[in-house]
This record gives sequence, structure tokens and C-alpha cells, in this order.
Amino acid sequence: MLAAAVVLPVVALLLYGDDWVEPRSKPIEKSSSKEAGRVDTIHPEDVNRENINLEKATFGAGCFWGVEAAFRKTPGVISTAVGYSGGSAAHPTYKQVCTNTTGHAEAVQVEYDPGKVSYDQLLDVFWNSHDPTTLNRQGPDVGIQYRSVIFYHTPEQKAAAAASKQRLASSGRYAKPIVTQIQPAKTFWRAEEYHQQYLEKRGLSSCGSH
Repeated sequence: MLAAAVVLPVVALLLYGDDWVEPRSKPIEKSSSKEAGRVDTIHPEDVNRENINLEKATFGAGCFWGVEAAFRKTPGVISTAVGYSGGSAAHPTYKQVCTNTTGHAEAVQVEYDPGKVSYDQLLDVFWNSHDPTTLNRQGPDVGIQYRSVIFYHTPEQKAAAAASKQRLASSGRYAKPIVTQIQPAKTFWRAEEYHQQYLEKRGLSSCGSH
């Protein structure tokens, strides 16, 4: 019995200890798997999901690490997840998205309480999180995965996004045209787990500080 107790952990370590297989990204909205549909809750103890009607919002604004961090600081945001949306390939991985061949944007999906934060306020966080005048680029990050895009889930979100974009364009804040796309939300493929809350887990303040 003692020999078995010693041998089994050693065998398990030899089989699995140093092998790492990159996980396939999973869709949040179209999978019945509890793990695939899980979103990292910010303050689960403060949320009674039976008493509030939570809504979703999805944005692409460059490196999704920093964008997620901005939304996680927003009161009324219940959960966030980073992933890939707007492309054609199923189950895209980070490496595939970075090839510029899948058509996906790095995106953040937000679950929020509309009684505490409005969609217009989330749009303000979105605009303030990036430069919406640079086409397929944010700072040193270049590629269609870094494009500025609002993925709307309802006709009301579409109208609000268009109105917000027009107000910003008319404000004189930017000398160049705003290139942000407004598109219907497609399947949101959750990114690999190491990307979730990346900056927060590592104590970093921005994408450029890693």
C-alpha cells in the first residue's frame, strides 16, 4: 500500500507535470458547457442575479487586457471576459487571431446592471480607453484584431452607439475621422484563461508595462 501511494503521484507527475496544451477558446453565448459559459464575476457577493436583469455589451478597442481593466473599474459592471469576436473561424486561438487571417477583433464582453450603469456610460468608458481614429491599430499594436469596433446586441444598443459616435465626431476632440465600426454581435469566443484579467493578476497598469 505504501509503495502504491508513492508511485502513483510520481507517475502522475511524469505524465502531466510539464506538458501544457494551449486550450481552445470557447463560446460564451452558444455553448451549454458551464465552464465555457463562465464569466469572471467581479463582486459575486453583491449580486443577486434573480432580482436584476443583467445585460451584455461587447467592445473591441485594441489590446483587450487594458480595455478589460477599464471596465472592471466601472461601478455597475458585474463581470468581464476577454475574447475574440467579429471573425469567421470557430474556436480561434490567440496565435491564430494574431495572424490576421481569422477576421476577429480582440474584444471585451461586459455583463452589467442597467440599473446602476447605462449603456451610454459604458460607451464613454469605451471611447476613453483607446484612440478611435487609428485604423486597425492602437499604439505599437498593428493588425485587424486591434480595430475599434462596437458589437451591438440590440437595436437600442445600435442606435445608442451610432448617436454616441456622432456626438464624439462633432465635439472637435479629434482632428482625424473616427474609424470605429458598429456591427451586430456575433459569437464571442472566450480567450485562453491566461488572458483573463491579465493586468490585474500581474499587478500591471497598462498593456505596455508587461
